[in-house]
Amino acid sequence: MSLDATVWAWKTRQKQKVGGALKPLKKLVLLSLADRAGETHECYPSIARLVDDTEMDRKTVLKIIDELIEDGFIIDTGKREGKTKQVKVYLLIGVKGRETVPTKVHFDTENDDLNSTNNGTVPTTEQFQQFHERVPTIPLNSPNVGTRNLSKNLSEESKNKKTWLSLKKLREEILLATDQETYEQIKNATWFDRELRAFELYNAEKNLCDELMNYHFADWLINACGKYQAREQSKKTNSGTQVRVPQGESNTLSSKQIYSFAQKLSVHPEFASKYAEGNESYEQLAARVAVKLADPEQQQKLMPYLIQVGFQQKGKGEAA
Repeated sequence: MSLDATVWAWKTRQKQKVGGALKPLKKLVLLSLADRAGETHECYPSIARLVDDTEMDRKTVLKIIDELIEDGFIIDTGKREGKTKQVKVYLLIGVKGRETVPTKVHFDTENDDLNSTNNGTVPTTEQFQQFHERVPTIPLNSPNVGTRNLSKNLSEESKNKKTWLSLKKLREEILLATDQETYEQIKNATWFDRELRAFELYNAEKNLCDELMNYHFADWLINACGKYQAREQSKKTNSGTQVRVPQGESNTLSSKQIYSFAQKLSVHPEFASKYAEGNESYEQLAARVAVKLADPEQQQKLMPYLIQVGFQQKGKGEAA
């Protein structure tokens, strides 16, 4: 974070264009960029981060960035950063350094050229570039004078950079893929940390950006939820609870059969078109179907499709 850049952003006066973004919104985006600028006044927050900061939609943020470039406040350096090397690096134009000062160089008073205008203390451009020192902004009466890079001086965002996991983003992804009830089950699950460790190990060498990690972890957790639910149902079945079909016909599915028929139904065109939700994958659909097949009532509802994929109802002494 650059104090110079933030002060500069506050002092800017935005231009209002016909059909353009409102001036307060433009300043808000510029402040968000300045907040993430380094010593060179370059910054590269992702669009998702700017959307989260400003609470604007993606389209508006992109439009404002274009206007800030047109107005001469920022430029696209052409550099790209981030894990995927796709995040644009912007340079803030017009930031005046306040935290750097020149170091004065005293010339030798015995210099032969005593009448020279260079005699004395004159900080030149070269001297400014060669001899400069960071001036701490800690108050003089603070017990932390001389202490830099303290963890408590870091912003919350800087502290959280150690992990890719965003619970807010994860919740959004899960609710986009499934219902509130499933989300609550995942949130309160005792196996959450176990699956998190497994997921991180599985993706350790894939070099995915944070957004994709949260996206794939949401799918991972939804599948895990179905897995654990099916396992619990299997325990009940093994302890004496059987899946039965009304009308006098007894049909019991083993845990292996549940998984097998769930996979078959997930790729059944008619079934998938009717029961798949949104952009749900075959694996996600199969996980949900497995839970349904462990429920006697749900199994009965799905019986027409089960028969189509090879399930045989028990007849007189016949096994399914």
